Amino acid sequence: MLTRFAPSPTGELHLGHAYSALAAHDAARGAGGAFRLRIDDIDGSRSREIYVDAALADLAWLGLGWDGAPVRQSERLGAYDAALADLAARGLVYPCFCTRADIAASLAAPHGPAGALYPGTCRHLLPGDRERRMAQEPHCWRLDMRRAAALVGKLWWEEEGQGLRAADPAAHGDIVLARKDAPASYHLASTLDDAAMGVTHVVRGADLIASTDVHRLLQALLGLATPLYRHHALVCDTAGQRLAKRDAAASLAALRARGVDGKKLAADLRAGRLPSGYSLKMP
Repeated sequence: MLTRFAPSPTGELHLGHAYSALAAHDAARGAGGAFRLRIDDIDGSRSREIYVDAALADLAWLGLGWDGAPVRQSERLGAYDAALADLAARGLVYPCFCTRADIAASLAAPHGPAGALYPGTCRHLLPGDRERRMAQEPHCWRLDMRRAAALVGKLWWEEEGQGLRAADPAAHGDIVLARKDAPASYHLASTLDDAAMGVTHVVRGADLIASTDVHRLLQALLGLATPLYRHHALVCDTAGQRLAKRDAAASLAALRARGVDGKKLAADLRAGRLPSGYSLKMP
């Protein structure tokens, strides 16, 4: 077994990150396997090296150890470019020039698991118009979902202990694979990285269950192995909302500054005991 924990260095880790890191770490160690770290640092506008150092310190404070040096997404840009070029050569991606405001203004846009779906505006541009606009305008790259889904047919993925689930990537519409401000989307980068790292079990929060449909499609398109998945409950606040990095009171750095014992906190989280005001919840 090989699991991973993949924080984005865009803020301080919180209790939810701790719970997820422990779940991945303990699954691997319990099976005599390996636990790896990956730093998802390709968001150039928000990633900060100070948060990389803070994350490593937080994990060590919890008593977690990892195998090998952390993998950095910023060192794997060539792999993302190659995958995108492969999909482009097969006519499965297209440039999109629409802004978020353009998409929001499309009242006819259907909705999927993550909200409004892209209405496909740029999918129908003529080749000449695409080339002209690509030379002049910022653009992302979107997957032509209908063509991609038709190419691979029915797909399945396995939730550990619960059996096979039918994947429904079409429900997500034409997803972004490379953003205007980043060389790869979460979907593309995470799928490629898990395969390159040899991850056998993806242990992550249940808020990412729907994303697994998209990752399964990309695995099929790019000829990648499919790991087992284990989605765990989320740490929520008093309002029942999933924690975010803006929840400063729940940050591990704040808890450490208050004198909380990291290893004791880890033991409590393993037992399902959370600090007052927080709870575990499946979405």
